[in-house]
Amino acid sequence: MHEEISIRKARALGIAFIIFGFAVLALFLPGTAADQTTTFTFNLSSSEAIEIPPLTVGTRMALYFTALLSVALGMWQLAKGFKRVYLVLTFVSLLFVLAFLAWAAKGKSMNLTGMLQSTLLRAIPITLAGLSGVLCERSAVINIGIEGMMLAGAFVSALVGSVTQSYWWGLLAALLAGGLFGALLAVLAIRYKVDQIIAGTAINILATGLTSYFSSRYLQVHQELNHPPTFQPISIPLLGNIPILGPIFFNHTLLVYVTLILVVLIHIILFYTRWGLRTRAVGEHPRAADTLGINVFKVRYVNVIAGGIVAGLGGAYLVLSSVARFDELMTAGKGFIGLAAMIFGKWTPFGAFGASMIFGFADSLQTKLAILSVPIPSQFLLMAPYLVTMIVLAGVVGQANPPAADGQPYEKE
Repeated sequence: MHEEISIRKARALGIAFIIFGFAVLALFLPGTAADQTTTFTFNLSSSEAIEIPPLTVGTRMALYFTALLSVALGMWQLAKGFKRVYLVLTFVSLLFVLAFLAWAAKGKSMNLTGMLQSTLLRAIPITLAGLSGVLCERSAVINIGIEGMMLAGAFVSALVGSVTQSYWWGLLAALLAGGLFGALLAVLAIRYKVDQIIAGTAINILATGLTSYFSSRYLQVHQELNHPPTFQPISIPLLGNIPILGPIFFNHTLLVYVTLILVVLIHIILFYTRWGLRTRAVGEHPRAADTLGINVFKVRYVNVIAGGIVAGLGGAYLVLSSVARFDELMTAGKGFIGLAAMIFGKWTPFGAFGASMIFGFADSLQTKLAILSVPIPSQFLLMAPYLVTMIVLAGVVGQANPPAADGQPYEKE
């Protein structure tokens, strides 16, 4: 039975590769003139990285190449099959994206390095939301309140940063606000055993109401309370001079570097330390963990509060490393998208980061397409990140397995 399912999946993927190829021809070829070209550039004016000459390709040639290669891979998959078919699926998906970019920028130029840099920047708050979810759910506490925690962190970072004229105090205030909301969730879910979905929803409503009220009552009236200083980009010596990779990864503000370090650090803590082993044990089988002398309640409290602090950092990033002001509902669903990234990444830090990059790319792409005046309604462009979220979740339903005790309150006997 299992072998039959594997064969069906292999055939379905092979057919999908072929459909991708024909979709490129059907969607992008009409209206593309034979003499049109697409130019991809790789240099940023603000970067000191070694310059790379632009790449100009014939648009039709690029479309034919990607379509034929996708169809060929699909036929090979149907005939013999690939050992690492999901890597091939990733490659075919990239081919489709490249074909789309070639079509979108036909007769114009597109800065790929700039778009990839924007992808990382837009993925950072989603990554932090995903890491918050990983910390909480690995200890079996569902955190639907990440959106509210991020919103609270964004608000207090703007307010405290403006009053003190220090981004450090604004950052500290955001971490404390996120930690307090995390502690509130922990008390409700662990001590009083409130339904975790309801508790998280209540936190979102509370944070939305409080920040909206104080923003309209004070920040909009007194603009000096909504003008905090921001972290400035720091170019890492030598690494920042690497072509393409330098501007993408090594020329950012401190909070971007902190986020990338957190991805590695949380992975190490979860999978290579005693605390991580206890956290995973509590998430999978709290009764057995308790029998071995692990304090289930303590582990959950610490992880949920830590998750709140990470979410608060995500809110601080939106203000202190991006727009330098607080706007009502400025998180725009990034907390929920972070949960989707966590699920798609199978409750792992690196998986959540990779999924966040997909969502960040969708967000960056819709902005770039609007600039290029692509003939796609603006409403659909704005929907792109959320459509990708739904597609990703629909694709992993039934395949991603959460920690066994996720969402279940624990009662000590």
